Amino acid sequence: MSSTFYPPQRTLMGPGPSDVSARVLAASARPTIGHLDPEFVGLMDDVKRLLQFAFQTRNELTIPLSAPGSAGMEAAFVNLLEPGDTAIVCQNGVFGGRMKENVERCGATAVMVQDRWGDPVDPEKVAAAIAANPNAKVLAFVHAETSTGVRSDAEQLCQLAKAAGMLTIVDAVTSLAGIDLQVDAWGADVVYSGTQKCLSSLPGIAPITFSADAVAAITSRTHKVQSWFLDMNLIMGYWGEGAKRAYHHTAPVNAIYALHESLLMLEEEGLQASFARHRDNHTALASGLADLGLELAVAEPWRLPQLNAVMIPEGKDDAATRSRLLADFNLEVGAGLGELAGKQWRIGLMGSSSHAVNINRCLSAFEAVLAS
Repeated sequence: MSSTFYPPQRTLMGPGPSDVSARVLAASARPTIGHLDPEFVGLMDDVKRLLQFAFQTRNELTIPLSAPGSAGMEAAFVNLLEPGDTAIVCQNGVFGGRMKENVERCGATAVMVQDRWGDPVDPEKVAAAIAANPNAKVLAFVHAETSTGVRSDAEQLCQLAKAAGMLTIVDAVTSLAGIDLQVDAWGADVVYSGTQKCLSSLPGIAPITFSADAVAAITSRTHKVQSWFLDMNLIMGYWGEGAKRAYHHTAPVNAIYALHESLLMLEEEGLQASFARHRDNHTALASGLADLGLELAVAEPWRLPQLNAVMIPEGKDDAATRSRLLADFNLEVGAGLGELAGKQWRIGLMGSSSHAVNINRCLSAFEAVLAS
């Protein structure tokens, strides 16, 4: 016979989810009301305002999709691309490959710009791809590649696309609230993220923002968006302005409470303070890892402070080490993905997980496990 589930108390320092604060958890436990209740509609408007703050944008269509970050990615592609379109896709890790899958499933052609996993996207390669494909509609890239711990120069890539009259799709799942992300100033068109990384909210929501140019492209489509659920032409009616909303789906009410609380915490801290906290804690972690003889995998200018890729020392077993960390210290760190599996660990310092106590706990746990 089944019984009530009580999860263990873990320290989440992997690639996500990150630790959820007691304040956010408490918000999620408040009484559920209807998804069209006037009080909830008012909350929806404040969530939009706070997401605009987090994305540094004034885009009207800035909303939390009722689905995880992967659905945010799919929403970006299915709304902008139609059969026969061409998209230039940058791949320097796992998630660029997922972008390619989305392009092809839209009936469009993906022109790939490949870089070594662990390096940022090369703007010169992107410029060459744009020159060779002047009819391409979209440039897609990952700002903070979760699989490698690498940051790419989103501002420069957006400028290249804008100069060519192209739209941009930017994966900011790991970057939002962890490093600078200026949607309007950089001219990004569709930017999507997730709630379980640097926002430290419950998993399952995808913040996303669309520029006016992106909305114009969506409303002028000649083919229906292939996904009914992710069709922005329909969702805009639910997440629009004013008290009157068109029913589209039942929003995850309590998860929106949690997201709202995490966004309030970000607003209270301030974006620049959040970026500085992530950066300073990364510096402390990197110093401690070096003392243990562990090497970071990414060149310093392109390291993500919120996701640290660490080389696995020769002779150390990846899975056994992570299992010991979890069993003996209740500490979760991530494994390498794709071609980096068995070669790297990924240590997250995201959102509520990014503080000195966690850094000390992580370093002490690694020291004990590696010594044994």
